Amino acid sequence: MRFDLRQSARAVIACVLVTIFSVPPSLLAQTHVVSPADLQKELISATQRRELNVERVREFLSSEMAQKALKTAHMNPKQVKTGVASLSDAELAQLASRAEKAQADFVAGTLSDRDLLLIILGIAALVLIIIAVR
Repeated sequence: MRFDLRQSARAVIACVLVTIFSVPPSLLAQTHVVSPADLQKELISATQRRELNVERVREFLSSEMAQKALKTAHMNPKQVKTGVASLSDAELAQLASRAEKAQADFVAGTLSDRDLLLIILGIAALVLIIIAVR
């Protein structure tokens, strides 16, 4: 008897194909490590964080000092506040943390009026630039 490599390769390929097509796809599918309930909780949490960040930035831009700074720079406060909602989650989180830090520093007396005005104008300009790019 002679060993035929081609014949053996065909037999192995046939066995592999029969095995692949005979096993149900559900057995081959990955099982999810994260449950749908956990995904929903994370989605709700992310939505709440976003809403909180939008509110923080809008509240900062609604302050009397911010309104004066925006009017001085000839920027439309309404357009800037509206543009906040169109920012990505990362951009929004970054602006919210900067706005919160600036407010806390101003209240603590570590920032002067001029510094706060520059921060406000920087945030407003950043919002308008991001809106214009999109």
